[in-house]
Amino acid sequence: MTCMKIFKCKNEEDTKKLAQKFANIAKKGDIFALYGTLGVGKSCFSRYFIQHLTDVKEVPSPTFTLLQVYEYENFDIYHYDMYRLKNSNEAFELGIEEAFYEGVNLIEWPEKISELLPRNIWKIEICVENDIRIFKVMVTSDEKQQRLDEIL
Repeated sequence: MTCMKIFKCKNEEDTKKLAQKFANIAKKGDIFALYGTLGVGKSCFSRYFIQHLTDVKEVPSPTFTLLQVYEYENFDIYHYDMYRLKNSNEAFELGIEEAFYEGVNLIEWPEKISELLPRNIWKIEICVENDIRIFKVMVTSDEKQQRLDEIL
């Protein structure tokens, strides 16, 4: 069973509101896999998600560090950028296994570690059409579908 929902963001404020809605329904163990080409808004979405749950003002893209971790009251937020990985096994050096169970994960360029990703993830494909950012969100469990339905 796969459920898909499409969100259209006409501007930066819409993207911020959408990221905040996803942050509101996030639970420990969630993996948000953010797919899309360079510059499509993966880091932007992640930044607003993280800022909504934490008091962090600056949320840099983890392009060079590969991982940034942020503390939240119920879980840590792991923000990954896998673009620079040479092979998926390098993700183990970043402690990804523990992060999958202990925190909430925002993963940019998840296709670089596709064989490591669990099946029950939040798959978010981002593209831009006519200056509108389109978020196609797919989930494969009833529980995630219920949370996805909470987002209007």
